[in-house]
Amino acid sequence: MLIVERDPHVRELETLFLTEAGYVVTAATDGHIALELATTRRPDVIVTEILVARIDGLALCRQLKANPTTKHIPVLVFSILAASTRASEAGANAFLMKPLAKELLLGVVHTLVQSRDLANSQERR
Repeated sequence: MLIVERDPHVRELETLFLTEAGYVVTAATDGHIALELATTRRPDVIVTEILVARIDGLALCRQLKANPTTKHIPVLVFSILAASTRASEAGANAFLMKPLAKELLLGVVHTLVQSRDLANSQERR
């Protein structure tokens, strides 16, 4: 699991919630670091804010989806901005509006992990 979030409090809460749910979490504070981590670690899901430095969350999503190494990683855009259409156009698999709601975040992440696992098992056949 990779979290890309500029706000340290939100980043800590997301990490706490996901860790308590059994996920191994890595965090990045900007899109450039996130792109490097996604390429090298290939997390199960990426949760990104839009308003992050160096490469914003939507540009990050577009770059991830254009790269054969990372295009299958589900991306959840989680933002204070009402940008669900823009997130979808950038290739995001899901969008959530802030403020952070633990059960909603965990539910969407769980669904994304399941859909990725299903896609991977079908790809192996």
